[in-house]
Amino acid sequence: MAEAIKHRGPDDSGAWVDECCGVALGHRRLSIIDLSPLGHQPMTSESGRFVVSYNGEIYNYSNLRAELGDRGARFRGQSDTEVLLAAVERWGFEEALKRFNGMFAIALWDRKERELLLARDRFGEKPLYYGLIGTTLLFASELKAFRAYPSFRGEIDRGSLAQFLRFSCIPAPRSIFSNVLKLPAGCWTSFRWKTRELLAPRPYWSMVEVALEGERHRFQGSEQEAVDEIDRLLRSSVRARMVADVPLGAFLSGGIDSSIIVALMQAQSERPVRTFTIGFIEARYNEAVAAKAVAAHLGTNHTELYVTPEEAQDVILKLPTLYDEPFADSSQVPTFLVAQLARHEVTVALTGDGGDELFGGYNRYPWAESLWRWISPVPWSGRRLMASALDWIAPEFVDRHAARFEEWLPKPLRHRLASEKLQKLAEFLRVRDQSALFLRLLSTWSNPGPVVGVEEPPHPLLGDDHPPLADFTERMMCTDALLYMPDDILVKVDRAAMGVSLEGRVPMLDPALAAFAFSLPKHLKVRGLKGKWALRKTLARYLPTELFERPKMGFGVPIGDWLRGALRPWAEAELADGRLKKAGYLDPAPVQDMWRQHLAGRRNLQAELWAVLMFQAWHAEWDGKGALVGSG
Repeated sequence: MAEAIKHRGPDDSGAWVDECCGVALGHRRLSIIDLSPLGHQPMTSESGRFVVSYNGEIYNYSNLRAELGDRGARFRGQSDTEVLLAAVERWGFEEALKRFNGMFAIALWDRKERELLLARDRFGEKPLYYGLIGTTLLFASELKAFRAYPSFRGEIDRGSLAQFLRFSCIPAPRSIFSNVLKLPAGCWTSFRWKTRELLAPRPYWSMVEVALEGERHRFQGSEQEAVDEIDRLLRSSVRARMVADVPLGAFLSGGIDSSIIVALMQAQSERPVRTFTIGFIEARYNEAVAAKAVAAHLGTNHTELYVTPEEAQDVILKLPTLYDEPFADSSQVPTFLVAQLARHEVTVALTGDGGDELFGGYNRYPWAESLWRWISPVPWSGRRLMASALDWIAPEFVDRHAARFEEWLPKPLRHRLASEKLQKLAEFLRVRDQSALFLRLLSTWSNPGPVVGVEEPPHPLLGDDHPPLADFTERMMCTDALLYMPDDILVKVDRAAMGVSLEGRVPMLDPALAAFAFSLPKHLKVRGLKGKWALRKTLARYLPTELFERPKMGFGVPIGDWLRGALRPWAEAELADGRLKKAGYLDPAPVQDMWRQHLAGRRNLQAELWAVLMFQAWHAEWDGKGALVGSG
């Protein structure tokens, strides 16, 4: 099992076995802090009671080490793993988790109580899968480790597949397999050896509680004071994440988030920071020019690589193995490429992820507010009639008379193909309330009906009363931090980086910074149609505004064009009627209808088609290795 995830830790390996209890811990190590054998895992605590295998970093380990040393703890080496064990011995498992500021997936065997304890960091930066196979508990950082267990066969969970089509990822606690779970972020659980009892996950930290506390105790200072505090907190977070005994750098896109991380790294470094950017010849996807300008102003040691469409497309063949379960955020391609580029020079890379969720950066936040103000005065019954009328208008007619429709559409819809604008408007008119509107904005497939033999399960984060924040925009931000960030953004970064043995660190995801962000009044985050207001003002201390004030690009590739071009033969083979029927999970009719519309240029359906293609490619890879039960 450990060998299957060697890429996550190529520097060292270890195993520890308690034969009397049938317990085995395996570990692969990517050496970052204390490169000596004293950092070897699995590691046993000083008393011998606890044995740990853990992936990640505890950024405040030096402070905890000093506190524990004052209370009598003794240390042999300099690793944070020793500090983790000493903290558990001193304070107990849950209390120690509350004191850790870091990213981690922890498996800890308590030899005295004969209990296995599993935990995941607050934001979900590090993955942790687990499941009972008979009476045996398996756990690992990636699903591919499960394939090494002789009795493991994955049974696809059709409800999870429906949620995958909806979100382009599979939200925790589900996985693609019915007999495997993901431990939710900020939670821990335990498996009791005597009773073979696996307890339900328990939170030791709650994003919702942090958001509610911020709502109850709003920041009362001025804009200048808010910027001062963001600067202080983020500078401290960056400094903590720059601690490493190996070369360190950063991904730089030239956007607000990565630019402020690099600026604060350079401000606290005695030498030029290494920065890395991927460029594309397609201008609307190319961020390399902006990144180069930021790097030149900050004085970083900058590396850029322009990737050909052929090189980017070659990555697609690696995705089913890299991501282990279906995953369809197409920015996974450039993320892997920039990680691969950085790994030639560094072992640790800081990223700018998390800023959109905490500081209101996604376009959907102001768009959703604007759309709701535009459609909500019309009663729902009237909106449904309007939507039905729009459905009768032929797309060809709309495209011929596009200018006539443009002026009365809400602003968020004025940037699409003409016929697509009216189709989207019809979908939005049908939503009953704000929660339904947000779900539609989050959705890749608005109705995952192509999944055969199942109704889509409800998602607990998208109900009317969760998270229970008063403001619509802040509810969206908190939901994204609970769903989209851990299950899409952080999955994308972790698998891409660890796939090339690179550790990614995310300074935005610091508990103190998150708490402060949720306490900020909305006007310091979203103002008009522009998000991340206070973060922009903070960055302006380090960069001229003309270097970062431009339309948000995201980090993507022209999948839609590629599907009509170089990727068309591959896509047509995967979407063929016989291939879909053989797999047995998706109804070919709606899929092939979308494919025809996309090829004809009537609609841009790249996201919906990419989700299906990623499932088909994943299914073929796992089924080809005999790791699945049945075929549909």
